[in-house]
Amino acid sequence: MSHSETLVPEIEALEERLARAKASITRRFIGQGSVVDLTLSALLCGGHGLLIGLPGLGKTRLVETLSTVMGLEGNRVQFTPDLMPSDILGSEVLETGTDGSRSFKFIEGPVFCQLLMADEINRASPRTQSALLQAMQERRVTVAGKDRALETPFHVLATQNPIEQEGTYPLPEAQLDRFLVQIDVAYPDRDTEKSILLETTGETEQQAENVFSASDLIAAQNLLRRMPVGDAIVEQILDLVRAFRPDDPTASETIRTNVAWGPGPRAAQALMLTVRARALLEGRLAPGPDDILAMARPVLSHRMALNFAARARGDSLTDLIDTVARDILRHEAAA
Repeated sequence: MSHSETLVPEIEALEERLARAKASITRRFIGQGSVVDLTLSALLCGGHGLLIGLPGLGKTRLVETLSTVMGLEGNRVQFTPDLMPSDILGSEVLETGTDGSRSFKFIEGPVFCQLLMADEINRASPRTQSALLQAMQERRVTVAGKDRALETPFHVLATQNPIEQEGTYPLPEAQLDRFLVQIDVAYPDRDTEKSILLETTGETEQQAENVFSASDLIAAQNLLRRMPVGDAIVEQILDLVRAFRPDDPTASETIRTNVAWGPGPRAAQALMLTVRARALLEGRLAPGPDDILAMARPVLSHRMALNFAARARGDSLTDLIDTVARDILRHEAAA
């Protein structure tokens, strides 16, 4: 029996469990199926997600529901301008023993959990935002000169208001690059909003049920990395990511004249993982070109930027990503 054949029953069992998890989540986070899929994809890939949307669209509710469904120990931090790094990481305090002796004791901060919700992350100062850089990349923090490992698994789901700029600090590129995907949370359509009204303003509300445990999620993450990816898909991912780098020889004139800086290798790694996650969530055994097209915007939009001239014209970065991705995949399909 080949390696791929041994994976089939494991993948099918995981697909069935993921379907149950999605059903449980959507009982409390009604509609917005693409948002649920992208958030689950981030967890399946072992990464972090940046949820961008206006207040009142259910971002906090989604994260709280995910914590229950995925069986993860969760903490929430409300980011504010006066928040300090020690409020997230923890700090050492001087403790006096019963015998009068004194010693320093480390008090863990909220980052020591499995699912951290960083609410309105752009309201904190750059100094405080930087407290998460090591945690998100290395799954450990350094406090008082000592490395301290975080829980396993460890995920950050951060929220951000896209329009309110007063009293906020834009996330630096290094911080943005550590988010596996950017998840745009839009207004619900009329039918979905009607369902939200009926389900959330009555005497009782639907409750989410636990489907996964932390160990189950780790096993799912390991299985996802074992999923096969065809050589053609790997080449398409490379072509797509490299096409958005304005100084790359393969970049088009459109990219060279409109893009200030493009995505790095971490973007290609993110695409390799997220296309597998999308295939899993849709009940398929391996990813295809449609998965690359669907994941291009959430993976690339926060890892590149338009130049001043393009922004002054009012050009859309997401439209550029969609257009270039379609052109590249269409060209390679015809070749």
